[in-house]
Amino acid sequence: MTDYPQRVLVTGAAGSLGRATLDLLARHQVAATGLDLRDPGGLPLDRMVVGSAGDPETVRRAMEGVTAVIHLAAIPAPSLGTPEEVFCGNTRATFVVLEEAARAGVRRAALASSMSALGLAWADRVLHPAYVPIDEEIPLQVEDPYALSKQADELTAAMMSRRHGMTTVALRYPRLGGTEDKLQQTAEAWAVDPGAGARELWCYLDVRDAARAAWLAVTRPIEGHHVVAVTAPNTLMSEPTEELLAVFHPDSERRAPLPDRAVPVDLRAAERVLGFTAEYVLP
Repeated sequence: MTDYPQRVLVTGAAGSLGRATLDLLARHQVAATGLDLRDPGGLPLDRMVVGSAGDPETVRRAMEGVTAVIHLAAIPAPSLGTPEEVFCGNTRATFVVLEEAARAGVRRAALASSMSALGLAWADRVLHPAYVPIDEEIPLQVEDPYALSKQADELTAAMMSRRHGMTTVALRYPRLGGTEDKLQQTAEAWAVDPGAGARELWCYLDVRDAARAAWLAVTRPIEGHHVVAVTAPNTLMSEPTEELLAVFHPDSERRAPLPDRAVPVDLRAAERVLGFTAEYVLP
């Protein structure tokens, strides 16, 4: 039987992924504390702390009674702040949340990393993965402050596992969609400009699946630190993946066949570590 946490702290609770995560916790009848810069009201939780995830005092208050943490709070793109705000804000929040969690006796934490950690998505020039399907060991090509913040977040989580004996899982999320309509809009945009999707390897994940991956990360019987890529098994494109790669990433080494619209991501770690496969898959 799964050993559910008694109370979960969700940072970034007011965001779309935060809300989906709170909905999932409510379905499992697990108590939830939210932490965000604002309280929009109407969230399915019984305790809300308003403030910055980078402020130790605020986070300390939020940790009351918490037995697991799902850390989602971040500036989600390098265009949404200065380079200093994006990198320093994101990395400070991750360090503070995980350090305060450890001090409070919390031993399970999931955090939102990103496929952007590869460096392709926000680079000023066109970059290509060393090989496909990509996996968690692929060399990173970071050239922007957001990607660097996610790389640092993963290293911070690994350190916390060594320092405090916490189990930490950094989830490399792709493009997320709150509804099928939103993902369909992305698909339509990438159909017009496949090169834009090439930066993200045409990957996607429904926020409901993203929330479930975070839940599995704090409930599965695992130990230590893990970095796990979680995506839907197919791309958002209508063209075969091999044809797209031949045009947009022709020199990336091919390590396995990618039939039809198979996503160019090795999803075996998600299945092995988390028992995760996406349930909300667009046709």
